[in-house]
Amino acid sequence: MHFEFKNKKITGILTIVPKNTVKFDDEIENYNFTAKQSMKLKLVMGYDERRVATTGVCSSDLCEYGMNYLFDNNLLKKDEVDALIMVTQSPDYFMPATSCILHGKLGLKKETYCIDINQGCAGFIIGLIQAFMLLEQDTINKVVLLNADVLSPKISKKDRNSAPLAGDAASVTIIEKSEESSKIIADVNFDGSNALCLNIPAGGFRIPSTSETAIMKEDEAGNLRSLDNLVMKGDDVFNFVLNKVPEQIENLLHSENLSNDDIDYFICHQPNRFMLQKLADKLGVSYDKLPNNIVEHFGNASGVTIPTNISFNLKEQDRKLKVCLSGFGVGLTWASMILDLDVLKFNKLIEF
Repeated sequence: MHFEFKNKKITGILTIVPKNTVKFDDEIENYNFTAKQSMKLKLVMGYDERRVATTGVCSSDLCEYGMNYLFDNNLLKKDEVDALIMVTQSPDYFMPATSCILHGKLGLKKETYCIDINQGCAGFIIGLIQAFMLLEQDTINKVVLLNADVLSPKISKKDRNSAPLAGDAASVTIIEKSEESSKIIADVNFDGSNALCLNIPAGGFRIPSTSETAIMKEDEAGNLRSLDNLVMKGDDVFNFVLNKVPEQIENLLHSENLSNDDIDYFICHQPNRFMLQKLADKLGVSYDKLPNNIVEHFGNASGVTIPTNISFNLKEQDRKLKVCLSGFGVGLTWASMILDLDVLKFNKLIEF
């Protein structure tokens, strides 16, 4: 599906990462690999360290901390928040919505529109689209987009496919109406026939968690996980990304008569360095123009890797940039967007 918007812009991004750091080198004994194989994996995939929430910390805790940071530093006022969007796959509860929990904790006005969106790797872009649509309303002038995931507790420590890259993080993005009429374009696609390529089998209503679903079993590659843990069909996801994402981005550029040279940065979801380098190669852009260094510093926190990318790699931004955002994964979902990113009122990464 294609989307077009005008007179809207991102005005601030705050990324929140846990202080707790886990080093890849300290975990290699968990994996059914020799030390030499693990070090090769580290080099190719870009593993080094990742930020993981401590026990009991939920997505809402990271978001609450980030929002209060903005309130305390006069970067946002409570009565300015007309809508609160929460994009997460790790909600505090099945019900109520995490956005409603945060609405109460933050003391927002009763008129604030609250909504949760269950989306993963493409969630930041889908959240932006929802924010832009809300800003079409006369009564909504400022939207807060929260994107957060704390999925590390759902990943087996004995799973070398997923554990080395699992990170937790949150972001707060402010989206407002603008007098500038520059066009924002986006495409979003879904392939639900392959939805279970990325999956946590147990824990929902289809397969409730029990003592049996917690039993660890070894797969053909030597990974140990239970039905309560995330499972990823890595080869299928890799092929999906390289087959679908470049085509989507190229079509989006072509629709506006743009070339790679017109884009200052390709800010993509970051599952690992290897996949990002292959994506850059297929698009024909330099690695500098398509950064791939988030997993090695913070881990993969699903869709939050996109705002983390901006806060970490574009923190010295001093001019308007034309950027292409792209998120891809769980669903299977792939979404890309081209927009102008003006100098932000704040663009910061903080620790919780």
